Amino acid sequence: MMDRKRITIYLAAAAVVLGAVLLITSSGRDKPSSEALSGGVNDWICNELSDTADLSGMDKKIALYMQQWQLKGLSLSVMRGDSLLYAKGYGWADEEKGEKMQPSHLLRIASVSKLVTAAGIMVLCEQGKLSLADTVFGPRGLLPEYSGVIKDRNYYKITVEDLLRHKAGFTVRGGDPMFSTRTIMRVNNLEAPPTNEELARIVLARKLGYLPGTSQSYSNFGFMLLGLIIEKVSAQSYEDFIQENVLRPAGCVDFHIAGNYPGDAHKGEVHYYVPVNETLVPEYNCSGDSVVRCYGGNDIRALGGAGAWVASTPEIARFVSAIDGRGVLPDIISQKSVDAMVEYFDKETYSLGWNDTEPSSGWTRSGTFSGTSALVKYFPDGECWVMVTNTSTWKGPGFSRYTAGLFRALREGWSDKLPARNLFEKQ
Repeated sequence: MMDRKRITIYLAAAAVVLGAVLLITSSGRDKPSSEALSGGVNDWICNELSDTADLSGMDKKIALYMQQWQLKGLSLSVMRGDSLLYAKGYGWADEEKGEKMQPSHLLRIASVSKLVTAAGIMVLCEQGKLSLADTVFGPRGLLPEYSGVIKDRNYYKITVEDLLRHKAGFTVRGGDPMFSTRTIMRVNNLEAPPTNEELARIVLARKLGYLPGTSQSYSNFGFMLLGLIIEKVSAQSYEDFIQENVLRPAGCVDFHIAGNYPGDAHKGEVHYYVPVNETLVPEYNCSGDSVVRCYGGNDIRALGGAGAWVASTPEIARFVSAIDGRGVLPDIISQKSVDAMVEYFDKETYSLGWNDTEPSSGWTRSGTFSGTSALVKYFPDGECWVMVTNTSTWKGPGFSRYTAGLFRALREGWSDKLPARNLFEKQ
C-alpha cells in the first residue's frame, strides 16, 4: 500500500515538472509555431566570424558614419553570388542593458517588407491563384466585398500590378492612412483603431486622386491591400502564407511581424531609438498618452505587408538570394517572375517590390520609419549589401541616400578584401 502511494506521488511530481518545462519552453512567444523553428543562419552567426584585421578600416569608416548620424546601432551583411561573405553588428542593440549589436539581432525593416509582399504575390501568380492583370475591386474583382462602399467607379480599373507599382490612384494629400490612425478614429467616431478591413472600407469610400495606371504616388495603403488580397486568395492569414510559401522556402526562419511596444519585442529583437531632440507624440490609439514615436506613435503591426516585418540582415540577404535569379541558391520563384519583378521602364515607374532596378546602378529597396532605417542594394556585379539601423534620423526617408553613398565607399575600399566563404553555412 505504501509503495503504491509513493508511486502515485512520484508520478504526480513528474507531471508537474514536465508541465513546468513545457510552460517555460513555450513562454515568451507570440506565435510558437513559427518562432520555434531553428536551423537558420541566426543560430550561428556572430560578430567574431567577421572580425579580421584586413577590414579594420571598414570598421572605422562605419564607426564614423554612426557618429555622424548619432546611430545607436546597426547591422550590416554583404552577400556575393548567393554566398554570405560578411555579417556584423555595430554599436548597441540595447544601450540601457549594455547589449551589443550582433548580426543575429532582429530589427524592424519598414518598407523592405514590400519586397517580401511582392514575392508573395508572384508566388500566388505561379500557383495560378491570381494574375497581375486581375482587377481588385468590383463584382469580378479579387475583393468584391468592398463594392458597397465604393462611389468612384475608377476603383474598378485598379489591377494587382497597379498596387505593386504604386499606380492605383491613392495619394497622401489628406495624410497617409497607415500613419493617420488618430485622425481616422476621430473623423469616423471610432472607439478603437480600425482593423485593416475597416480601414479599407473607410478609405475606399473616398474619391481616387488620379485615374489608375496614369501616374504614380507611393502608397503604403496599396500594399496593405495586397496583404488583404493574399489573405483572400490563399485562405490564410497574411503572415502564415508568407511564412509557409515565401520565407521558409527561402531558408528564412526568423522573420516576424512587429509589435508596437517594447513588451511586444520578439526574442533577439533590438531596442529602437529616435533622434535625441525629438519630443514625445500622442499615442496612435487616442489614449491621450504621450509616447516616444517609435513605441506607440504609429500602429506598426497594422502596416502588415506594407512595412511590419522584423528580421536580421543575414536573413534579409538570404531572402534576396531566393528572388535574384542567380541560380546559385534555389529561387522560390521562376526566372520569368524574377524578370518581371526587376524589369526597368523609367525613373517614373516603380519596379515590383523594389524601389528601382535601373540596370547600370542595380536594384534598390529602402525602408524608413521612426526608430529604424533599412537599405538593400543589389549591385550589377551580384554583390548585395544590407544595412538596418535601430535609430532613425532627422533626414527620414532621405537618409537612405547617405547609406547608399556609404555602400559605394565601402565597396571601393574593401570589397576585394571580403573573405571568400559562405556564412549561410554553419562555420
